Amino acid sequence: MIKRNRVAISKFIIHKVGNKFNSATNIFSEDVVTFDEESYELMKPFLLKPFGNVVESYRFNHHSNIELNEINNYSAQVFADPSTFVDVSKHIVNHLFEQSNSAQIKTGDVIVALFEDIEYKEVITQALGIFKIENKVEFFQTFMEKESLDVVVQQGISTKKLDKGCLIINSSDAEGRVVLSVDTNNYDAQYWIKNFLSVKYADDNNQHTQNYIEMCKDFSEEVIKEDFGVHEKSKFLAKTVDFFKENEQVNIHDFKDYIFEEDEVKKTRFDDYKKQFETENEVLVRNQFAVSDIVLKKQKQKIKTEIKLDTNIQIKLDIDAPDASAEYIEQGYDEDRKMKFYKVFYNEED
Repeated sequence: MIKRNRVAISKFIIHKVGNKFNSATNIFSEDVVTFDEESYELMKPFLLKPFGNVVESYRFNHHSNIELNEINNYSAQVFADPSTFVDVSKHIVNHLFEQSNSAQIKTGDVIVALFEDIEYKEVITQALGIFKIENKVEFFQTFMEKESLDVVVQQGISTKKLDKGCLIINSSDAEGRVVLSVDTNNYDAQYWIKNFLSVKYADDNNQHTQNYIEMCKDFSEEVIKEDFGVHEKSKFLAKTVDFFKENEQVNIHDFKDYIFEEDEVKKTRFDDYKKQFETENEVLVRNQFAVSDIVLKKQKQKIKTEIKLDTNIQIKLDIDAPDASAEYIEQGYDEDRKMKFYKVFYNEED
């Protein structure tokens, strides 16, 4: 996560990126933007606020040599010599243009900005920001026409949502320079993360926690739900969250013993699915790691434990009460109605 209390935008430029599949070409600015005070105070939080809650970080990647990663090189040039900013920003847009490998990739405005005094993990440093604005919003503009006010519809950039953006922090660890990214348009995630930035997740506890929980969510959907039902899926997810809450360290053997108890068949299927998940997603799911409470909190909010029935009834289970569904819900079959049923026990209604 970043802190922007003292951040200043030292350089800022806007270009337009086209798409080679629909003959839309790039349009370049020749100089940086000079802000008025009102625009500056609006632009800074628009660009940086989306990164305030980002905990997962990336590192630049390349199949043969990290020095050949384009964005890694471009950012290094700007950090070493800010006078190259305008020329480098054009190279960045050209590189983005080359990644438009289908007509579905949207054209848009590209903002490149150099930030000073940004705080990342208690270090005050620089950051190079690259932002792509793909969607414009319509708004009414009033104007005077022959002594009367009239109205016209115009299009502009919304200050409420950033389509795509990355911050390249001028700070490195053993894996390389830190990269943060946001993308609210997931239809082309590979285009931004894999093709343009060419980054991989950092090998840290944030990512270990996320990989493991993502794997458990997919396992619950593709294996537990399919073979054992929605009720068992919800129980599995609730127990998974409970294990992460109660343990500072995750050990895969302890996890399986807690979740599956003596069910060796489910343990084996979990092991097999882990290998499949790692292969399909090109990630490593660690067998032991420290739990990231921040990631756990974010992931828990995404977990759905509702049981949706074809009779337009939903049963919502509390993700923080893993034993409740086993203790207070029974499933059966009514021979007279020829229908399945759930029996729910309780003392009082809210």
